[in-house]
Amino acid sequence: MLTLDPSQPASGATVDIARLLALRFPARQLDIRRRRRALAQLSGGQRSNFRGRGIEFEEVRGYQPGDDIRAIDWRVTARTGEAHTKMFHEERERPVLLVVDQRSSMQFGTQHCFKIVLAAELAALLAWSALGSNERVGGFLMRDSDHWEMRPRNSRRTVLALLSALAEAPKPPDAAGGDNRFSTLLRSVRRVARPGSSVFLVSDFDGAEQDEARQELFQLARHVEITAIHCSDPLESQLPPAGRYSVTDGQARAELDTGMTGLSQRFSQLYSQRVDSYQEQLQRLGIPMLRASTTEAPLTLLRNIYGSTQASMGPAWTSPGATPVNHGA
Repeated sequence: MLTLDPSQPASGATVDIARLLALRFPARQLDIRRRRRALAQLSGGQRSNFRGRGIEFEEVRGYQPGDDIRAIDWRVTARTGEAHTKMFHEERERPVLLVVDQRSSMQFGTQHCFKIVLAAELAALLAWSALGSNERVGGFLMRDSDHWEMRPRNSRRTVLALLSALAEAPKPPDAAGGDNRFSTLLRSVRRVARPGSSVFLVSDFDGAEQDEARQELFQLARHVEITAIHCSDPLESQLPPAGRYSVTDGQARAELDTGMTGLSQRFSQLYSQRVDSYQEQLQRLGIPMLRASTTEAPLTLLRNIYGSTQASMGPAWTSPGATPVNHGA
């Protein structure tokens, strides 16, 4: 039986299916249909660019002070001689597509967990919350050699299939050189995401600074509502104490001397500039970006945006029938 404390950070170097299943219970504290004012502030002062089935026409009524003049129905206004405004309402059915990055850059972490584990638990919470709100849920997993996709359905079986795919051990990069560029993966997402969908993009955004990726993101944002969640680890922004360290990318090995004058400061500056650049790019498209760290609880981050103000963390959740596992990173 797995006891899960949702107030604690995710843990481990691999995704644990038992934890993803157990997150069904704390996910009840979330309502992803609620885009709070804090999320709007993160997207900047601009409206989202997406055009699709997110809103639909409801009626025409007489113009009232404060109505958006861009919504005036000029044909009715000309026919009646009085100003009339088109009224719209948010379409009730908005498919949720969870896009999760599982490429090599996500298989990194130094304290509680790898970024790939953090991303999986964030996706699981969002998936359970969407299912609990009777939304259709689908998934798209970015990988080095291929990708996994499932179109949105209002089905518990679909969510379970997504969680199982998240827990699969990623295959090593294709020796033949598979195209795992961020731009290529976003192009595939555009094919899967129907207009008006609510897309959650969970990634470290490796490669997002490339021109092709910027263009693909722009095209995607025109038709869907995107919420970006940037995953990071403390070591990516701050080098360890001065010393000589052996480092590897999985293929080659080298030594890093963090005691070099100015290296640590320059390293931190470059990281901050890169992440700030991501956020500025997204803000120009009206896309909010949440910052998730391997040192923070996924539920805490999401509750700040989608949680009830009265909800509390509560006690640890126990998943019936789950077997004890060791989550040490």
